[in-house]
Amino acid sequence: MTETPIKNNNDTIFGFPKYPNFRLNEPRFPQDTFLGRYLHYLDVIDPRTLFVSDKRLKECVKLLNDYRKGEVSATNVELWHAQKIKQAILHPDTGEKVLPPFRMSGFVPFGWITVTGMLLPNPSWPTLLFWQWMNQSHNACVNYCNRNASKDQDVSVYVKAYGAAVTAAITTSASLTYLIKRAQHLPSTTRLIIQRFVPLPATSLASTLNVLFMRSAEMRTGIVVYDESEKVVGISKVAAKKAVYETAATRAFLPVPLLLIPPCIMPLLERTAFVQRSPIHHLLVNAAVCTISFAFSLPIALALFPQNSSIATSRLESEIQERTTDKFLFFNRGL
Repeated sequence: MTETPIKNNNDTIFGFPKYPNFRLNEPRFPQDTFLGRYLHYLDVIDPRTLFVSDKRLKECVKLLNDYRKGEVSATNVELWHAQKIKQAILHPDTGEKVLPPFRMSGFVPFGWITVTGMLLPNPSWPTLLFWQWMNQSHNACVNYCNRNASKDQDVSVYVKAYGAAVTAAITTSASLTYLIKRAQHLPSTTRLIIQRFVPLPATSLASTLNVLFMRSAEMRTGIVVYDESEKVVGISKVAAKKAVYETAATRAFLPVPLLLIPPCIMPLLERTAFVQRSPIHHLLVNAAVCTISFAFSLPIALALFPQNSSIATSRLESEIQERTTDKFLFFNRGL
C-alpha cells in the first residue's frame, strides 16, 4: 500500500516528526530509543481518550479498516489520531473495550486516589491496610485488562493471583510499619519521616508480585509470537516469560519517583500558611502533588521496554525455530 504523504506538517518533537507517514498498527514514534518510547506512551496514557464516544470510536475503527483496504484517502494527522483512539480503548488481542478505570489512559485519573491515600502521614492500621488493598486491587485489574490475551485463561487463575498480590502488599506494608513503630530508640520526628517512605518498598515489591501473580498463567501456557508480516509462528513460553518479567520491571520502577517525590516535597509545603490553614487544604495539596508525581512517573516506567517486543528466534523453543527462517520474532508484551 502507498504511504500517505505528509501534508503541510513540518513540526517535530525532540527531533522526531510529529506526524510521520502513517503506518498501520505501528507506533507513531520509533521504539528503538527510550525517548521514542516515552513519546509513544504519552499517547497511550493521554486521559482525553477517556471521553471518546462510542460513535467516534466506531468512526476511527472504520477509517482504519478502510485504509487497510485502500479505500480511503486521509491525512497522516487523521490516521494517527484514529489509531491512537482505537489502541487506547480496545485491547490489541481481543478487540474488546477496556473499562476506563483499567485503561492505561485511566491509570492516573482513577489511581491518584489510592496513591494519595497510601501517602497520608501517620496512618492508623486500618487506614494503612485499606489503601494498600485498594491500590493492589486497582493494579490487579489494570494488569488483567492489559495482559497478553492471545490465549484464553481460566478466571479462577486470576482470582487466586489477585488474592496472592493483595496479601503480599498488605503483609509487606504492615511488617515495615510495625518495625518502624517498634523502633523506640529513634526520635519521633525521625520515625514519622521514615514512615512516609514505607509505601515505597512495600508498593514496589507488591506491584512486582502483582504482575507475576496476575500473569503467571501466560508463563505456563505461552503467548503468540509472530513474524514481521504479523503471521503467527507459534506459542512460546520463553517469550511469555520475557513479556511478564519486562512488565514486572516497569511496575517495580513505577513507584520510585511516584512515592519518593511527595514525601520530599510535602514537608516543605506543610510549612506554608495555606496548607496549615485546614486539614482539607493539606489533603488537596497532598492529592495534587501525588497526582503530578503519578503522571510524571507512569510514561517513564512504561517506556523502559517496547510494548511490541522482539526476541531472537534462537532463544525460542525448537519447534518454533523449525517453522521460520527469521532471526527475530515479535510478541505483544502487554502493559
